[in-house]
Amino acid sequence: MTEAETPSAAPSLTGLEVIERALETLPLAPGVYRMLDAKGDALYVGKARSLKRRVHAYTQVARLPERLRRMVFETRSLEVVTTGSEAEALLLEANFIKKLRPRYNIVLRDDKSYPWLVMTEDHPWPQIAKHRGERRKGASYWGPFASAWAVNQTLTALQRVFLLRTCRDTVFDSRTRPCLLHQIKRCSAPCVERISKEDYAALVREAKDFLGGGIPSLQRKLATEMEEAAEKLEFERAASLRDRIRGLTHVQGSDRVHLDGVNDADVVALHQMAGQSCVQVFFFRGGRNNGNRPFFLSHAKAEQSAEEVLGAFLAQLYDDLPPPPLVLVSHDPQDAPLLAEALSLKAGRKVEIHRPQRGEKRAAMDHAATNAREAIERRMAEGAAQADLLAGVARIFDLPAPPERVEIYDNSHIMGTNAYGVMVAAGPAGFLKSAYRKYGIKGPAPAIPTISPAPAPRGGDDFAMMREVFERRFGRALKEDPGREGESWPDLVLIDGGAGQLSAAREILAELGVDDIPLVAMAKGPDRDAGREWFHQSGRDPIQLPPRDPVLYYLQRLRDEAHRFAISTHRTGRSKALVRSELDDVPGVGAALKRKLLNHFGSARGVRNAALSDLENAPGIGPAVARRIHGHFHPGAGPGRVSEG
Repeated sequence: MTEAETPSAAPSLTGLEVIERALETLPLAPGVYRMLDAKGDALYVGKARSLKRRVHAYTQVARLPERLRRMVFETRSLEVVTTGSEAEALLLEANFIKKLRPRYNIVLRDDKSYPWLVMTEDHPWPQIAKHRGERRKGASYWGPFASAWAVNQTLTALQRVFLLRTCRDTVFDSRTRPCLLHQIKRCSAPCVERISKEDYAALVREAKDFLGGGIPSLQRKLATEMEEAAEKLEFERAASLRDRIRGLTHVQGSDRVHLDGVNDADVVALHQMAGQSCVQVFFFRGGRNNGNRPFFLSHAKAEQSAEEVLGAFLAQLYDDLPPPPLVLVSHDPQDAPLLAEALSLKAGRKVEIHRPQRGEKRAAMDHAATNAREAIERRMAEGAAQADLLAGVARIFDLPAPPERVEIYDNSHIMGTNAYGVMVAAGPAGFLKSAYRKYGIKGPAPAIPTISPAPAPRGGDDFAMMREVFERRFGRALKEDPGREGESWPDLVLIDGGAGQLSAAREILAELGVDDIPLVAMAKGPDRDAGREWFHQSGRDPIQLPPRDPVLYYLQRLRDEAHRFAISTHRTGRSKALVRSELDDVPGVGAALKRKLLNHFGSARGVRNAALSDLENAPGIGPAVARRIHGHFHPGAGPGRVSEG
């Protein structure tokens, strides 16, 4: 794979001229092209069997739809990456689209990771648990699951049927008696060896067989064992086996959608309505339904066909997910044979894309399509309600139009420590989680309040925190987007406080040259009663809203979300600070070396007071590292000297 970039275009060149100049050097090979605007941001990412022929189509401006004409007009440079085949180009295109989120592409906005089930295999007593993130060696994985709820349901079933431990190794090693899970018959208590290693290993094998789709054979095996136990008058064992069979029956009956004869597959249904597109995906693994999840696509225009939208979705969905052997679809995606070839290349085995016409597979598809339609209807209803609330905000605060982006600021600290300021954002689609920001306060910490007969007026240090947050947030925005052409500028800023906070915030923004953004301070009412808040705005008298006003509830929700985010950010920072030690400040001492030092010397104080010879003799340290550590704690001290602590 090779990458090339067209020479920087002169400002006078139009987008069409930039493309025509790039055509002079473009190869006929397959690959991916990226059209960039004047700031270098990606406008569009496309794949091609022949880069030269595909890009040449953009010079026929009269034949292009209006959307692509605008794209050509905005293009100022073009980058290409050649690949070995068109299938490789399709995979690379999907990766670029998810990473760059170009304005003129159909983009799957999905920032959440998928949960998996993991079973550790590097421990004498394997553990079954929920997992997110990268895989590691010494473990087996099953998934993906559509949600945390779906994986938790399966995990609970596994506990009931196979009695495997779910506790962490540190908890397992410290147990001296069985935990509550053993009492409620969800664990076999291997921590205190209430079960032999051989019997536990048998449970592990059965669990793997279950996760691999072997439910019927396992159910028959347990039924046979239950009958044998009953004949031998081993009634306690027979009852235990009966409970496990009931657990398996519950798992089978809890799935609303079944695909008999299909082990691993995804059911993918698209529904379009009022210019919006929703894709509902049901994940089937090991013959079980691992849950379903709706996906909403951005930049999908009304003129784009269902086949085009679904093809773009599938390529991006499997960019970071392993594709199953069978993908059932509601519409034949664009370039379906090429897409199947690309997914097969990614999976290392054949992947089939099939549109079912009848039978059980068609019934599952119809069910998924119904879910997609209902999801988009709910989203549109919620969007209409959200639009009404934002229109109410505009009316109350005399804004020129309903705000597309509201930013809410708050801060949190305890006695001047671990001070953080935060910003949350909301808009017509609800809270914009990807836009949330946290700011660790770098300036002087807020002063520790003193006890006095009269409470000190609020301000001072909180004003300094607000100044730092505003300077960092809007200073960066002015640097990155001075023309305010992007979507990162707020239409309304909401802060927690009264007239004093409003005046300070207005002064800070004016110093930055940002004096045209509406600013509202939301002060708590008497006795901090919710519903009696005062709203302060420059040039207007403070107002209160009727206690049952929906807009008041909305503004309270915005403030409470900022407060929640501030508190959680502060707690996270405080937790990290609690586990820090003097060793974190020693250059070249990472987590592994820190662990060795603490294991050998018992504490950071023991390391600080250790002689150079003791450090050199510690396992895994070495003379050079020992001198560095000793020199950090005892600058100027001679070898072998010990500082009294």
